Order: sequence, then C-alpha cells, then structure tokens
Amino acid sequence: MRLPRDVSGNDLAKRLESLGYRVSRQTGSHLRLSTVDRGVHHVTIPAHRNLRLGTLSAILAEVAQHFGMSREALIERLFSSDS
Repeated sequence: MRLPRDVSGNDLAKRLESLGYRVSRQTGSHLRLSTVDRGVHHVTIPAHRNLRLGTLSAILAEVAQHFGMSREALIERLFSSDS
C-alpha cells in the first residue's frame, strides 16, 4: 500500500490513537504524542495541513520500529479503511 498524499498532522494523531498514542503536549505547530504500550515512546508530529511524504514516512518508520512491525503493516493498519 502506498503512502497517502493528503494526511494532516491532526489526522495522523487521530489515527495513532488506535495504537495507544495520546497528545501529551503541543508547542507551537507541533504535537507531542506519547504511548506506554510496549514501553514508553514519544513522537513529534507537525500539525500542518498536509505532511510531506518524507516526514510522514519517517514518523511511520519510527512508530513501526517501536511496535516491532513492518512499516507496510503499519500503513495498512492505519490507512486501510480509506480505500
């Protein structure tokens, strides 16, 4: 599955809630999400209208590594309902 091209930072934050992430703080235009599932993990997401593909890819790779899954499996889990 390809990366979606029109994902906003807020949309990604909502999708990551299904993995246990919650917004722990916001500084300016960046959201800090935290989870305690499988250990404590933090990720920072720009709250921009459309995330750049490289930024989205890096965030998803970091989350996938934390959960011990492939990036493709994570993309499928988060975005499969859009098809």
